[in-house]
Amino acid sequence: MRAMHITSEHPMLAAVVDDLATHGWSQQALFLPADLVRALAAECRRRDAEGELNPAGVGRGVAQEVREAIRGDQIQWVDPGQAEACDQYLAAMDQLRQAINRGLYLGLEDFECHFALYPPGAFYRRHLDRFRDDDRRMVSAVLYLNESWQPQDGGQLRMFLADGVEHDVQPVAGCLVVFLSGEVPHEVLPAGRERLSLTGWFRRRGNDPF
Repeated sequence: MRAMHITSEHPMLAAVVDDLATHGWSQQALFLPADLVRALAAECRRRDAEGELNPAGVGRGVAQEVREAIRGDQIQWVDPGQAEACDQYLAAMDQLRQAINRGLYLGLEDFECHFALYPPGAFYRRHLDRFRDDDRRMVSAVLYLNESWQPQDGGQLRMFLADGVEHDVQPVAGCLVVFLSGEVPHEVLPAGRERLSLTGWFRRRGNDPF
């Protein structure tokens, strides 16, 4: 896998910033090279095979609980130094963080993300990504890792936009979707096959001084 070099001045990152400013969301069909996307998918499947993914919960802190009637994905958080492919992805997202800060002055300080694997039939009900008691998540970012995905496979990300508009995103390998965490309700529709993604959030400093 060849090393990827991207700077915060890259035209695709500028397009994401422009879309966020104008619409509150952006969709880029081919955000990363195909070999890096395949390496990320392989890393997700490796973790799954080794039992490292766990059922995702809803809520935060001590109130978090697994509720499969709301969401059915399995996740594991990504940290630097775990895998070369993950480090390249984190580096690209840091360049995007810098581009968003330069263009929108959001004061984004970091990026957190996890692998998400939806088994066939799993879904995630309509929700917002920002917690009621924690306003740090500002911008959500989802990279899809599914090769040869077809519309009939389902699993679309459905975003509920202004004026009652619904926009469906096919979870096709290499596609990146970015949106304002507190302003775009969305859901994941059931899929007929295994569905992989990297889901993350750019965060600012919270209002809580502690």
